[in-house]
Amino acid sequence: MNLDIDTSKPVLVTGATGYVAGWVVKRLLDAGATVHATVRDASRTERLGYLSALADESPGSIRFFSADLLEDGSFDEAMAGCGVVFHIASPYQLSVKDAQRELVDPAVNGTRNVLDAANRTPSVSRVVITSSCAAIYGDSADLQDTPNGVFTEEVWNTSSTLDHNPYSLSKTLAEKAAWKMAEAQDRWQLVVVNPSGVFGPGVRVHQGAESFEILKQLGDGTMASGVPDLGMGMVDVRDLADAHLAAGFLPDAEGRHIISGHNTTFPEVSRILREAFPGHPLPRRTAPKFLIWLVGPFLNAGITRRFVSRNVGLPWKADHSKSVEKLGVSYRPLSETLVEHFQQLLDEGELPGRKVA
Repeated sequence: MNLDIDTSKPVLVTGATGYVAGWVVKRLLDAGATVHATVRDASRTERLGYLSALADESPGSIRFFSADLLEDGSFDEAMAGCGVVFHIASPYQLSVKDAQRELVDPAVNGTRNVLDAANRTPSVSRVVITSSCAAIYGDSADLQDTPNGVFTEEVWNTSSTLDHNPYSLSKTLAEKAAWKMAEAQDRWQLVVVNPSGVFGPGVRVHQGAESFEILKQLGDGTMASGVPDLGMGMVDVRDLADAHLAAGFLPDAEGRHIISGHNTTFPEVSRILREAFPGHPLPRRTAPKFLIWLVGPFLNAGITRRFVSRNVGLPWKADHSKSVEKLGVSYRPLSETLVEHFQQLLDEGELPGRKVA
């Protein structure tokens, strides 16, 4: 992607140690930018060494700042002098006891705190927020209510609640709060990226990423008896990083952008990996929906019968044409994403064995 990145001002990246943020930071450093990276505790330098190493190998530079999504004013110092802000930090938990307190409040209030800081920082001209396709849909069943049977940027999630898909609700409410704040002022511009499921090798192995857990369960035999026929969108983390930079620095970038390279399914993911790694216990069967509906809630609290009914066996389809036409995103093949990600887990000892083929 040929992109003119303004390096005259620092660039803020929140949640810099995250899976997606790591590649955004690397892209910025490679372009020669000064990155202001917010983390929970900047004094824990042992956890930040890999990001410092990226800076050492690039023409850019990095500074670390401590910031808390729920602490008013904690982003002011890091944002001072910055021209573009990438707000990527967001709480992610699928198993929670209090969805309002653990998911919704941090997501919404954290977004408000970052944008309040932008309102107090005269140098900021653009804010890019990492939302999610979860702010567009809650369940695959929502596809039947969309125009032309496809998820687009015009669609909003209306099916998620505190009791059903609360994470998706948190992403929806946080993005809506961001648009409301953006519309209340006229100095900085808001651009949003809405990724689907994010896969691909990280700048390091990110154990907390959802895709890490999925690939690990596929590769260690946990799902050997069968995978659910679950439709999903998938995007390579490196392509998502490119989309962030385009959203931040292309003069005409505006609005929401679905960032999703492929409409796929769990059985398709398993097939691709099985062909590339024949020596591993990757699933060969698709688990029957009735069996998942029956036993799923006992195996995982997040697999409710409502979720199974509204997602398993149903297609997932999104239109990514705006990201291609307006941001210039070029999506790499799904097999490349999956094979390179799985290989990284092998290389780092997160899965037993080595590639056989």
